[in-house]
Amino acid sequence: MKFTCKKNILQESIYIAQKAVTGKTTMPILGGILIKAVNNQLILTGSDTDLSIITKIPVDVEEEGEIVVDAKIFGEIIRKLPNDLIEITTIDNNSIEILCQKSRFTLVCMNPDDFPPISNISENIIFSIPQKILKNMIKSTIFATSQEETRPILTGVLFEVKNSKLNMVALDGYRLALKSQNINTENTISAVIPGKTLNEVSKILEDKDENVNITFTSNHILFNFNNTKIISRLLEGDFIRYNSIIPEEYNLKVIAKREKMLECVERASLMGSDGNTSLVKLDIKDNSMVITSNSQLGMVREELNIILQGQSLEIAFNSKYIIDLLKIMEEEEVIMEFSSSVSPCVVKNKEIDNCTYLVLPVRLLK
Repeated sequence: MKFTCKKNILQESIYIAQKAVTGKTTMPILGGILIKAVNNQLILTGSDTDLSIITKIPVDVEEEGEIVVDAKIFGEIIRKLPNDLIEITTIDNNSIEILCQKSRFTLVCMNPDDFPPISNISENIIFSIPQKILKNMIKSTIFATSQEETRPILTGVLFEVKNSKLNMVALDGYRLALKSQNINTENTISAVIPGKTLNEVSKILEDKDENVNITFTSNHILFNFNNTKIISRLLEGDFIRYNSIIPEEYNLKVIAKREKMLECVERASLMGSDGNTSLVKLDIKDNSMVITSNSQLGMVREELNIILQGQSLEIAFNSKYIIDLLKIMEEEEVIMEFSSSVSPCVVKNKEIDNCTYLVLPVRLLK
């Protein structure tokens, strides 16, 4: 194998393929990137068997071939080389030579025959969605996935397509995040995508209108965009029926300035440290929300002007859950709906009805 290419293009493609490479494996081959030079293209593949990323770049191929190189050291070498043309050549069956200006590296490589086969998915495009919209939908839900492996299905995000609408839903037992988007498709889909997969997909997606083509099989999903394919297994099992969790009625409705409330809760959370939970109490009455928190460190009181419809209420939350959702919401004002001090709070945009967030309160000791 022998090829030349520009350093910055090669570096970017390694960065993409590396996202599927895990450092935690008993199989050394999974710590590597499969590199194939063919038809003046370089195809780089990273995989941990659950998630595979394949990306292509144009190169000048003098001699075709394929090898597997350690992803971490290869990525570091390319990153630190001068910004110029790089020439890579296999010099025997188990090593390559990397040349750039006056730099010369010899790197041991692995047998490509040992690299795990990648799931072959027939690319019948089920639907397409602009990259920036999918990126935003992932950001708007992924924070609510569970980090506990005790219920694996909750470590993923429900990807639900029905009635020409895409719903993405995440929940961890304490909060729920739902984001919706109208799309042009007749298909009906319900699948749960690992949070890890979507986290890596969102890092590669760009804030632009170009489409991502998405294909499903019974146990895999394929994202195809920017000369890159991301193939991931789906999580097995049934997702919780989220519609039955979201309250339809409420006794109290609050309209608040999102950024002002975020600032108040962030300041209050500084004083509420109690182990891993930073508790804040909301005292809602007379068109004001008083946010308080106290601990052995001291106490804090913040007051926020609101529009209140309904009776007064005292309720407490883990401040992190309130901060997380206020940070990713985008409108100037939010609506908060309450039923009681022990019932979930529902948070929505005031103007565009495309997201719903639910947070469980912390029971206050009387």
